[in-house]
Amino acid sequence: MFQIGETVVNVKGPSTAGDFDLQAQRGRWVVLYFYPKDNTSACTIEARDFTAAVPQFEALNAKVIGVSRDSVKTHEGFCARQELGIELVSDKSEELCTAFDVIKPKVMYGKPCRGIVRSTFLIDPQGKLAFEWRGVKVPGHVEAVLEKIRELS
Repeated sequence: MFQIGETVVNVKGPSTAGDFDLQAQRGRWVVLYFYPKDNTSACTIEARDFTAAVPQFEALNAKVIGVSRDSVKTHEGFCARQELGIELVSDKSEELCTAFDVIKPKVMYGKPCRGIVRSTFLIDPQGKLAFEWRGVKVPGHVEAVLEKIRELS
């Protein structure tokens, strides 16, 4: 788990834009958001909200990247159906989820399971963790992320 101000180790993975490499993002803000599953209601709203705000993020020199355990093929279908304009990383191995400590025991439909706790990490242009949101509630979240980038810029 990374601490605020600490350099985030390089993480890589397959994505809807090819091979994702966090280190290649240096020089701009990175909004790395983890979500439970493609094509579910809250995850769809969150992805649409981030997509709608892409021009605002770009104006702040920031890139939004979503991460879940779904496959790249599932991500591609999700992007096509929802007309998403953000890169989605597949973390089937849970390497990124483990690095950011977002896999937790949960209860789904009354049954215990392991799953991603909706979380967002803001990484500064030097590759350091600038801020984190854990246990994210979707309404108003994108605006909070934009405001934090403005505040820290």
